[in-house]
Amino acid sequence: MKEVVELYKKLCILTIILTLIVAVLGGCASVTGPQVTEQNVLSQDEKNYESTDGILKVFFIDCGQGDAILIKTPEGQFMLIDGGETEEGQNICNFLRSQGVKRLAVVVGTHPHSDHIGGLAEIIALFPVERVYLPKVTHNTKAFETLLNSIKEKGLKINTARQGVEIPLNGVKASFLAPIGDKYEEINNYSAVIRIEYGDNSFIFMGDAEYLSEQEMIAAGVNLDADVLKAGHHGSSSSSSPEFLQAVSPQYAVIMCGKDNDYGHPHKETLAALQKVRAKVYRTDLNGTIIMTSDGTHINVETLAGTTGTAGAVQREFGEELYIGNINSQKFHRPDCKNLPAEDNRVYFKSRDEALKQGFTPCGNCEP
Repeated sequence: MKEVVELYKKLCILTIILTLIVAVLGGCASVTGPQVTEQNVLSQDEKNYESTDGILKVFFIDCGQGDAILIKTPEGQFMLIDGGETEEGQNICNFLRSQGVKRLAVVVGTHPHSDHIGGLAEIIALFPVERVYLPKVTHNTKAFETLLNSIKEKGLKINTARQGVEIPLNGVKASFLAPIGDKYEEINNYSAVIRIEYGDNSFIFMGDAEYLSEQEMIAAGVNLDADVLKAGHHGSSSSSSPEFLQAVSPQYAVIMCGKDNDYGHPHKETLAALQKVRAKVYRTDLNGTIIMTSDGTHINVETLAGTTGTAGAVQREFGEELYIGNINSQKFHRPDCKNLPAEDNRVYFKSRDEALKQGFTPCGNCEP
């Protein structure tokens, strides 16, 4: 009997030991599993977003006689439309870093002219990029060749920018409105035209699209109504036809051009057409970088010269050279004139000569 009791005790002790071993091994397995899985999870810095503040931000970057537009979605993704001339690449890279850009979800080269795609090669080389869109057209230039090489070196695929293609961005609806055709004599008409919607607000970015592309979009019945229009071809008279501007009916228009550029951009015909649709015009040659923010309902505009809200007055600080024009009367005034028009009817000039060249006449009261 004593031997049986001793055997029973030994069996109990053995059972307890085995149970402890299984528990320990099981515990180790449960710890090891998550550790292995965690190694495959992207760190916060590697994710496609930086912050989700519910605000859409659009930066029209002052890069001289060229285009470069940075968009930050409400969910923190970044999209870049164009990259200015080659010599602007480093400056634009610095600007992107200043805005917290660590990766670009989307890069679009609207068309292969150097003032739009020249800086993209350096930008793509320096930032992780998920998607690249270009229209289906080639150009025999060094800038275009360098861009293609940069895309190839990063192992990226070129997606075709054309009407109807949706752009995968979180928190906004983004798509291409043009090009619609595939055979144009003028490269500008291959321009990728982009529409972005956030809540009740919408933006259209025209690249250098001209009259022909505008007429094709109107004929195709695409949705052109928008709060903000990035005017085509730097404000050239080859773009922004009266019919197109009527269809868009923008509250704000942005013209991207270089100060004292050789092309005379923006042309007075374009400025007059924008005045007729009562669009508030912002220009990178006068205002520097222009920043628009939207909460899905209202759009605020900030420039190097000041800030405007939906209920606030525009504040521009051009110094003693500031002149204010009246869209309705086509007269221009000194800033201290008692006959200044309401804000909605104003247009701003940096010099007296600029006002005269655009067909405005001096006010008889303040005699600017």
